[in-house]
Amino acid sequence: MASVSAAPAPIAPAEPGFLRNVGEALADNFAGLGDWTIFSARAISGVVSRHLKINELIRVCVEVGVSSVGVIAITGTFIGMVLAVQAYNQFHMIGLDTSLGAVIHMSVVRELGPVLAAVMLAGRVGTAMAAQLATMRVTEQIDALACLGVDPVKYLVAPRFLGCLLVIPLLTVLADAMGVVGSTLISLKVYHIDSFHYWRHTANYVKQWDLLVGLGKSVIFGGVLALICCHRGFHSRPGAEGVGRAATEGFVLSFVAILVIDFILAMLSTAIATLFWPASGAKVA
Repeated sequence: MASVSAAPAPIAPAEPGFLRNVGEALADNFAGLGDWTIFSARAISGVVSRHLKINELIRVCVEVGVSSVGVIAITGTFIGMVLAVQAYNQFHMIGLDTSLGAVIHMSVVRELGPVLAAVMLAGRVGTAMAAQLATMRVTEQIDALACLGVDPVKYLVAPRFLGCLLVIPLLTVLADAMGVVGSTLISLKVYHIDSFHYWRHTANYVKQWDLLVGLGKSVIFGGVLALICCHRGFHSRPGAEGVGRAATEGFVLSFVAILVIDFILAMLSTAIATLFWPASGAKVA
């Protein structure tokens, strides 16, 4: 009598592995980056179109600029004061008290002023933009614009993008000025550093190139944070939770993008200064 062999056990489907999860995450991120790039191109094209609403642009400039003056001025002043307090002991121990202003002012103009203004606006203005557009998405106002034949990206995003480009450099100048005022008050009035040599060293080290680098950074920061926050608002999930998540994601992504772009621009500006003025490096008039 022939023996009957047992049937083979069914093969269980393989569980997703680590590499598969990483691959899917990378694919999602690249797809999101591509969608943001297309979204940004549509918004930028809306800036130069005849459909740009001047009244909406003025409203955005007032919302971004005028209402942010107070917080930018206060933040810039205290950042300058903190830098002076933290750096004075180190400079005093090596006898370079009068060079304190040059170092602090260069740091404020090139790095802290633009980054500080951009981060503050990402938290105050960027989240507001994301929440406004997310609410319009949830209440189907954006879909209604599309049904009327209006490009919602050009109509809603272009004025916000252009407003940030125009206003944030002005707020950066304010943050720079208040940072210089704050550090100078502490240096001259509290630590009694000689004012003549304090300003002389500042004039010798802080040049036009430093101002241009700081303002150039602020323009790029403003455009990027506006596009990121508006993109998050346009792709909000339904409900109040979706609106809140869009605002949070807009701020987090803007903050990370500002830091990454700041690093890249710092490397690029230093390389350009070294290329064109190798004898003096970044110290160019």
